[in-house]
Amino acid sequence: MNLFQEALIKRFGANAIEEIKTDNQTFTSLNISSKERKGVTFMMTNGLSAYEQPATEKNKAHKHIELVFCLPSYWDLNDDIPTMSWVKNWIEKLGNHLLEKQTWYGDGHTFANGNPIEPLSPTMKQKYLMLVEPDLFSDELAPIKMENKEVHFLCVIPLFEDEFDLKMGKGTFKLKKKLRDKGINELLDDFRMTALKNKWRIFR
Repeated sequence: MNLFQEALIKRFGANAIEEIKTDNQTFTSLNISSKERKGVTFMMTNGLSAYEQPATEKNKAHKHIELVFCLPSYWDLNDDIPTMSWVKNWIEKLGNHLLEKQTWYGDGHTFANGNPIEPLSPTMKQKYLMLVEPDLFSDELAPIKMENKEVHFLCVIPLFEDEFDLKMGKGTFKLKKKLRDKGINELLDDFRMTALKNKWRIFR
């Protein structure tokens, strides 16, 4: 057990944490049940924060991160059908990419689902993922201070194609405001619609 996991146990309790066994030797994944938000599960990396990101002065708060998917009560993480399993696949893919490329992740970083780009699952029609700082779960996922570092959480949220276009054309702040105005946050929702009233086009 690493120091990060010990800190999680202090925050959430040992009974709330389930370790997911994978073949990954660098980091694992954890499922954490929230006491305050009944039915919500945090699937997060465990150990990714051992890597120090080459963050700039502006982004120095994100030198040490863990990635999180915030999942609703109707998700069954033991089910390997495509509507559920893409989350497990993506959290490993994102973690492996960070370490293999020795790169850095921060608020607003986006990723396309495949090449050619396709929907995340039969029910999740979004084609992109974006990293965001916790909003709805800012208390549960507040930074964890350890001996010589502070670990920050970045949540992974799906984006529709028009939302991604807006982000690329107008910036992360503009998109996050649109999402917030529509009540869209880091809690995954298979049934949500795009945050944009009309299909936004980059030349507008």
